[in-house]
Amino acid sequence: MSKLDQEKRDEIPSREFAFPKQQKEPLEDASHVRNAIARFNQVEGVTDAERDEAWKRIRAAARKFDVEMEEGGWRELKHGGHRKS
Repeated sequence: MSKLDQEKRDEIPSREFAFPKQQKEPLEDASHVRNAIARFNQVEGVTDAERDEAWKRIRAAARKFDVEMEEGGWRELKHGGHRKS
């Protein structure tokens, strides 16, 4: 996965982020989708409703880029918990 500098990140439409309001977890290619899944529970300052919507965007991007997902929902992630805001 290539690291996005701020200029490149600013060029990504908000709808291409898992969390568009916060512009967190870009979903521009398969590598970024896998990273968004792996880091999902590290995202802070979002509500469970925002997580539900982000998960839908991640699932759609995973289908688009042919990324396999074992989890049916974000609550099934094997990583640690998250902080609610």
